Amino acid sequence: MRAIIVKTPGGPDALEEADVPEPVPGPGQVRIRVAAAAVNPVDAAVRAGTLAAAGLMSFDARPAFGIGMDVAGTIDAIGAGVTGRTPGDQVIGLQDRLDVPHAGYAEKIVLDASAVARAPRSASPAEAATLPLNGLTALQALDLLDLPPGATLLVTGAAGAVGGYAVELAAHRGLRVVASAAATDEALVRGFGAEMFVPRDVHLADAVRALVPGGVDGAVDTALLAAAALDAVRGGGTFAAVNGGPAIPVPLRGISVRNAWIRADAAQLAALVDLADERRLTLRVADTLPLAEARKAHTRLESGGLRGRLVLIP
Repeated sequence: MRAIIVKTPGGPDALEEADVPEPVPGPGQVRIRVAAAAVNPVDAAVRAGTLAAAGLMSFDARPAFGIGMDVAGTIDAIGAGVTGRTPGDQVIGLQDRLDVPHAGYAEKIVLDASAVARAPRSASPAEAATLPLNGLTALQALDLLDLPPGATLLVTGAAGAVGGYAVELAAHRGLRVVASAAATDEALVRGFGAEMFVPRDVHLADAVRALVPGGVDGAVDTALLAAAALDAVRGGGTFAAVNGGPAIPVPLRGISVRNAWIRADAAQLAALVDLADERRLTLRVADTLPLAEARKAHTRLESGGLRGRLVLIP
């Protein structure tokens, strides 16, 4: 079976195509023949060794690591005890573990059944593959904030993959969204449901507070602005970051600062699929490339400027 692996951390050239044993589903697991695998910034962090340096994985533990967290495809085998899933089901799923011998960039992947939901009927496999990681990150960040309808929310990086989903999900919950993105993306994020807009090249807190006196009730910081985004939140508000490290600001002024560490959740994923089929979520594909061109995909990812995700096709 073909898979992309990493033996030694580094740049895009660290990605290697290898012939690996076909995985076998264990109890509570399903095997998916991968039709599409999204390329995400966390994949680049795995490949580069950034997450290993943070103590989240160790390249001393395995001779090689798999890469790729979310996929779309077809179940072709099930393990003992799995109910509600059968071979032939079109599904999407999330690999939320880092310490695995191979992952989404492969012809097949084994996932826990609790990490899998039916694929959107309204989407291609490439489009569907963009939903699990980014959609769940946005949803779980909003759940951490737990804002009531009518509350104000700042979303930084609102034109990005996670940010776009956060705007759409927040608008669906009845929140009043202030979106921060490039000036050229204003029409895009307003189309997602943002009520207010702030260009990213202005002083964020001053601009937000001019729109929402006293500051917003909460923020989802997908652009990793940390303290600059926190300053736009009112005292006693809530703040959710979507990664760790220096992007977690000090909880000034009684603001609850939380980190949205992604977890696989089939029920939440199914809810996102329903919203996608209702055309309430926009699944964006920047481009598709063959699995063998994973290095090229990572080079393009790190060049920036993408709207939507690159997707690898085995």
